[in-house]
Amino acid sequence: MTTTLAFPVLLRLIEERSSAFRAVVASAPSLDVQVPTCPEWTLFDLAEHIGDGRRAWAATVAAGPAPAKSAAEGAPAAPREREALTAWLAESTRQLLDALREAGPDRGCWTWWGASQSPRTCGAVARHQLQQLAVHTYDAQITVGAPEPLPADVAVDGVEEFLYTCVATPSAWPHKPTAFDFHAAEGHSWRLTVDGDGARSTRIPAPGTTSAGADEGPDAVGVSVRGTASELVLFVYDRIPVDSLRIEGDAGLFDLLRAWEPEE
Repeated sequence: MTTTLAFPVLLRLIEERSSAFRAVVASAPSLDVQVPTCPEWTLFDLAEHIGDGRRAWAATVAAGPAPAKSAAEGAPAAPREREALTAWLAESTRQLLDALREAGPDRGCWTWWGASQSPRTCGAVARHQLQQLAVHTYDAQITVGAPEPLPADVAVDGVEEFLYTCVATPSAWPHKPTAFDFHAAEGHSWRLTVDGDGARSTRIPAPGTTSAGADEGPDAVGVSVRGTASELVLFVYDRIPVDSLRIEGDAGLFDLLRAWEPEE
């Protein structure tokens, strides 16, 4: 797995994002306010999702390679009282981090992603968990009117993690072969190529560097998107609209990509 973040750093950042999420819960005027970016949830529902999900992943990591995701047996329900809820959230994070530390980055683990570019290891789980917490912390922050960009190190890794985990597939792209370029203002770039062999991503030189922009052949770039790494992550997770970034090429290709449902 190619990553910009070492396993201990991933664990530290998981705790940092979890703490930021709890801070929103602790200070929110109400836990019943609707989350704009997850309109089917209130802030309490989002907190419940965070806590239950981290406990389930803790159990899954502890179980090692398995045919299905594990359940957090006997886990208490999310309490409605605010102070108890923040303590419950902290315990959820502690369970996840303890399980990850005990397992280490290289041990196999059940994951929902199969033939992607991310391995089915605890290290890959930690990497994805960080992104889940980072994006949902943004959800919580925007709910109380105080959205903050994702930390740069989290976001730079998050663009690649999304492309490698959530997009990569061997299923054939049903349209004309093309490529999507993602350029982060922090100096990192990636190319997602889609064709009859599926979807796969790779790091490419940033614009303006030697050998950047080689786009001849079947993977000719159909569209490129530029923004901060935080903006790119929030865009791929549907938190901000496409017009929040700089687009070059056929922006309609993003609609095709979002509508694509590869075979399992």
